[in-house]
Amino acid sequence: MSEGDGGTTEFARVHHEDEDVEQLLPQLVAHLREHRSRLREEWAGRIQDSHLLRSMTPQEVGAETTSVYDNYVEVLETGSVEALQHYARDLSERIIPRGVETHEVVGIVLLLRDVLARSLFEKYQRDFDLLNRVLDAYEPAANRIANTVAVSFVDERERVIRQQQDSIRELSTPVLPVRERLLILPIIGVLDTERARQLTEQLLRGIRTHRAKVVVIDITGAPDVDEAVANHLVRTVDASRLMGASVIITGLSPEIAQTLVTIGVDLSKMNTIGDLQGGLEEAERLLGFTVIREDGSP
Repeated sequence: MSEGDGGTTEFARVHHEDEDVEQLLPQLVAHLREHRSRLREEWAGRIQDSHLLRSMTPQEVGAETTSVYDNYVEVLETGSVEALQHYARDLSERIIPRGVETHEVVGIVLLLRDVLARSLFEKYQRDFDLLNRVLDAYEPAANRIANTVAVSFVDERERVIRQQQDSIRELSTPVLPVRERLLILPIIGVLDTERARQLTEQLLRGIRTHRAKVVVIDITGAPDVDEAVANHLVRTVDASRLMGASVIITGLSPEIAQTLVTIGVDLSKMNTIGDLQGGLEEAERLLGFTVIREDGSP
């Protein structure tokens, strides 16, 4: 046989396999739909025995397994995973807040794949050749479905984690409007380079949103500031000035003040006041307000 004949034979074999899949999949889909209730109940039982989805109620598990089963069979029928991707994202949005983990989602999909494969084995076990052809048609599609669900869940979980991290960072460095054109940014806890970058982004957004003219950054609650963070604070002051806002830094501890001097930070760019109360009074003076003390003295 010539090399060309070998190529023709291989093409014919692949073409025959494709035709086989097209002919067998409708039979598989019909079988899975005919025995839908029994197979779904068997799958739900396997999920319970494997101690998966324990954070969900039996009613919730029942509803979700029914939807997953129907979507699973639909993908086998159509070959399109777009609808499954959409459903997997919706499913993830519902169950991630319930504490469902990635391994649980992967586990239940693999259990469904095995339950359906066993059902096919029971149906075609008397014809070993046909059984092999059926499994050859089923397994690639089943693996593709499992991969699609897993990836969609992981993507959604990562999105939720990023959203939660952003919310935590915003809570840890809140930009608070005190009065018209005046913002305060209290910093509590360790101020590392990443948090300093987040601080700058939030502050600049706050200046733009509130059209602020003066910002008071209070670092009383920051235990330490290294050289990188100190330089970042200077850049934050410069960026704020470019947006039309003056920055007052309050709450410098003796240790942080010594650090700033030692590392040679350009203090001429930083307006520093000893405490927060003094900083707010200076801010109101810059805004043109007159501060009247309780005894009536200015």
